[in-house]
Amino acid sequence: MGRSVKVAVIGAGISGLLAARELKREGHQVVVFERYNRIGGIWVYDPRVESDLLSLDPNREVVLGSAYLSLRTNLPRPVMSFTDYPFRMTKGTDSYFPGHVEVLEFIQNFAKDHGLVDLIRFEKDVIRVERVDESRNDQWVVEWRTRVNESEWEKDSEVFDAVVICNGHHTTPRVAFFPGFEKFPGRQVHSHNYRVPDPYKNEVVVMIGAGASTYDLCREVSKVAKEVHLSSRAPDAQVSRLNDYPNIWQHLKIVDVSEDGTITFEEGSSVQADTIVHCTGYKYDFPFLKTNGIVTVDENRVGPLYKHVFPPKLAPYISFVGLPQRAMLFYTFELEARWIAGALSGKFPLPSEEDMLADTEAYYRKMEEHGVGKQHTHSIFPLQYDHHDWLAEEIGVPPPPEQLKKIFGHLLTLVKMQRDNVRDHIDREMKLQDEADHLHSWYTAPQ
Repeated sequence: MGRSVKVAVIGAGISGLLAARELKREGHQVVVFERYNRIGGIWVYDPRVESDLLSLDPNREVVLGSAYLSLRTNLPRPVMSFTDYPFRMTKGTDSYFPGHVEVLEFIQNFAKDHGLVDLIRFEKDVIRVERVDESRNDQWVVEWRTRVNESEWEKDSEVFDAVVICNGHHTTPRVAFFPGFEKFPGRQVHSHNYRVPDPYKNEVVVMIGAGASTYDLCREVSKVAKEVHLSSRAPDAQVSRLNDYPNIWQHLKIVDVSEDGTITFEEGSSVQADTIVHCTGYKYDFPFLKTNGIVTVDENRVGPLYKHVFPPKLAPYISFVGLPQRAMLFYTFELEARWIAGALSGKFPLPSEEDMLADTEAYYRKMEEHGVGKQHTHSIFPLQYDHHDWLAEEIGVPPPPEQLKKIFGHLLTLVKMQRDNVRDHIDREMKLQDEADHLHSWYTAPQ
């Protein structure tokens, strides 16, 4: 066992709980700060929505959750397992893609079984993380507030040796701005504030986006809406009616919105809409982190960060878990957490600040050479396997099983066929086919 330090973890979602477990295992003193009154992060369903349905008003009452009532994960159980804590099917379940209630239960059991709940300070909204003295990196003040009543907050603070930031990135929405945005007379909503389809009954709805949630919401809303029109900037978007859905049409991007609610798309067609739903993703946001410009968020790039985890100038005392996207996320977050815990104890020495910065800048240059914009910095596909394997080698553990990579790769192939209901298709067709048999015990043995 190496040195032990006092560490604050910001957030009690999956990445925060993994960080807490690995830090605890490594012998560190751990305190987890959680804004909500329970663990689970994005998997906590909250039926409330914000008063500003686009979440643009800085004075709004923020609702942390973005889960909708019918949400099912788009990753199968093996990909959502931890290396020593599999996400198996429970009695009464028959889907490889569990709903949010079952995922939350899995997370809660993980926290309970590893003694993490007692480390968490609930309903503590962290408002400042800052160095005590800018001449040293190993003393950080964490300031938080606790609600006293409807209009009053009580503040407190404590000094820590290190801070691990795990506050997620599904709370601060990104909104699509287009010509005529402010003219639209109807309702505009971000998917962050979508819960059930009922408000869209008999409406003409335009949805903007091309991700998994966009197609989820399109299908669900189409059951009650008069028409659903999907607008996408994706270069391979085909202008057509979606197969098996008589009232869903695919369009190109919006080019104009007029005062009577008419929306014109790039291909020339138009519809008069009642509601626009922005399924346009989220921003990385760390309003509490004060580093005097050392760590910034520029066009959704959090940086500079060595391997998406450590700011070279502040490592290892400031770190992030959970930034990568389009990867085997649970596995990646677990390796990141283990790396951080070992770096703080001295088990895994980091390169020099200069070498970490040089590596990070080389990564950014490579992205630019391949035409990848800053906003996709943390979307590590198609290099996710290189990233997983590098982390595994760095901390001395085996890389993910090849069968698991095959399952994930097979899933990505199907996701490209977004017009099909990928999850239902896989559940119906042999549960990810032969590849799943190699990991059958991970998710078929009832608990």
